[in-house]
Amino acid sequence: MVLMKCFKKLAVLALFAITAVPMSAQDLLARQAPVDRRMRALDTVAVRQLIAKEEKESPAAMLYGDSWNTTQAHPQGEVPNHITINLRHFCMPTPSRVVTSNFGARWGRTHKGLDIKVYIGDTIRSAWSGKVRVVKYDAGGYGKYIVVRHPNGLETIYGHLSKQLVEVDQEVRAGEPIGLGGNTGRSTGSHLHFETRLCGLALNPALMFDFRNQDVTADTYTYDADTYADESAEATRLHGKVGNGGYTKELVMGTVSRNIEEVSEMNQTAVRNYEGIRYHKIHSGETVAAIAEKRGVSVEQICRLNHIDKNATLKPGNILRYN
Repeated sequence: MVLMKCFKKLAVLALFAITAVPMSAQDLLARQAPVDRRMRALDTVAVRQLIAKEEKESPAAMLYGDSWNTTQAHPQGEVPNHITINLRHFCMPTPSRVVTSNFGARWGRTHKGLDIKVYIGDTIRSAWSGKVRVVKYDAGGYGKYIVVRHPNGLETIYGHLSKQLVEVDQEVRAGEPIGLGGNTGRSTGSHLHFETRLCGLALNPALMFDFRNQDVTADTYTYDADTYADESAEATRLHGKVGNGGYTKELVMGTVSRNIEEVSEMNQTAVRNYEGIRYHKIHSGETVAAIAEKRGVSVEQICRLNHIDKNATLKPGNILRYN
């Protein structure tokens, strides 16, 4: 009898233990749920704070602060004496390999960028990811142009466009189309005027971009005020203007480039269509008639291909298509 009573007590205790387990688990889950929600909220806050910290500590944030001028192409700021600029995650602005005019002294004034041979309608792309600061028209200079500020501290300028495809304050990715090549503003032939600026100071793009090889010069570029001038001259020698006329498609459009997959279908078609096209680099004192005679073509053909008048004033260093 006593044995039976003990057995019943054990059975009851076992039953209570079995039913208590899921109840305890449910209580644990119930207590844990608010903790999980709080942790997720904390994670979100932490991620946001991390992003904000990275943005705040980026070179652009440190160099420019809250300055955001949407009307001036290159407002002057305090230029550091020494800074390393990240050149990675780039895209060449155009697959064209021909530099028609170097950075530096030109015709009694300073040319503050590189001129790259492109044609009206060619796609122009953002060199790095960034934010569009200026989209304007300058009749006596850049023509239709765009300024993009990048997190690495640089601003890039794209001039003489036929069309602007972006708006002020728009975020753009590296390689995203931002405009079309053109011949607007102070220009006698279609080309891209490309500038790289640091706090308003124009730096030689050849220090960073090698258009001939469709690549950047290194993963980083370190600007040092004391050595810049010599480095700029050497960069021009290595990556500046190439050739002296009679350019072929291999020079004008880079069919093999590091980012060729990103080149638009329109540009790929343009590359294929360059077969057989020839160009002439203008020398001092040359006229349309003189070039036509030298190249064995008609004046009318040169005018038609370059959208110029037969009496147009030609600038030395620019390039004309002659067939």
